[in-house]
Amino acid sequence: MTLLIIIIVLALAFDFINGFHDAANSIATIVATKVLTPFQAVLWAAMFNFAAYFISKYWIGEFKIGNTIAKSVDANFITLEVILAGLIAAIFWNLLTWRLGIPSSSSHTLLGGFMGAALAHAGVLSAVIDGKEVDVINYAKVIPTFLFIFMAPLLGMIMAYFITILILHGFKRVNPTLADKWFKKLQLVSSALFSLGHGGNDAQKVMGIIGAAVITYHVGINDIAYTGLESGDRFGYFVDHYGWVPLTSFVFIALGTLSGGWKIVKTMGTKITKVTPLEGVAAETAGAVTLYLTEHLGIPVSTTHTITGSIIGVGITKRVSAVRWGVTINLLWAWILTIPVSAIIAALMYGIISLF
Repeated sequence: MTLLIIIIVLALAFDFINGFHDAANSIATIVATKVLTPFQAVLWAAMFNFAAYFISKYWIGEFKIGNTIAKSVDANFITLEVILAGLIAAIFWNLLTWRLGIPSSSSHTLLGGFMGAALAHAGVLSAVIDGKEVDVINYAKVIPTFLFIFMAPLLGMIMAYFITILILHGFKRVNPTLADKWFKKLQLVSSALFSLGHGGNDAQKVMGIIGAAVITYHVGINDIAYTGLESGDRFGYFVDHYGWVPLTSFVFIALGTLSGGWKIVKTMGTKITKVTPLEGVAAETAGAVTLYLTEHLGIPVSTTHTITGSIIGVGITKRVSAVRWGVTINLLWAWILTIPVSAIIAALMYGIISLF
């Protein structure tokens, strides 16, 4: 029980860190265009991060992304020590990239840490259990997440490009000063929409990790309520009986967002390309649509990747050279390295934890 409590505390700490690490995603453009002050922006974003809880629970009616994270590793290879090692690795990578001002993915570092620790625990890629070969990694859940490392920013970029073109065409006869005032107000709406997507997407990832830990604990002590259920039904049972977990997960990511992440705000809001209020609306709207789509499909994506792609999309409507591709390429390398580096750190952490 003590280890389970430690994991829950660390998971909520990761949730908080995720909030301030990814705060830039939903406020970078709104701060860069001076629509809101930094404090007003994080307060605005945090409010809608939390509001996403009610949409997920009462409108969508389920937490698909949390379920995907919980099932990314086969249940036969999950232990509390595996989850602990994965969490420590994810927290380390998130803090390191935040310190360096790199907008990496909190989603993928969590997934990489979880898988790396599980592989270290198993010592193999697959094993024969009850006469059947079982993979450590649930590829049906993980492969779509890998693909969306590239698909999410690409979708965001394409949508942002066409949204910007449509807006420019539709408002070409409007006085520029008047249009600028309108889009500053509309940015409040687009930023709120993106913050809803961020909360709904990222808070569920921590839910999934806590869910995996709680289910593992109950199965380990032969709790009839859990051992009597099919593996696929256990997460739903967990959500029904631990209603405080989703609520707390959304609260902590909102509190983390409220604390801000100014280094990454600077990278996202100014270093990729210069953003106007019109372009901010286009980028945030495209990012929000991408997040809603992937949440509907139950695919955990990076809000960081999504909004970065969207910002690039509005940049190339001016000219390709308007995007600072040197910065973008460095970000791409950080995205590619996040999962394997997190997995290696988690495997090392699992080795250390196993000594005690």
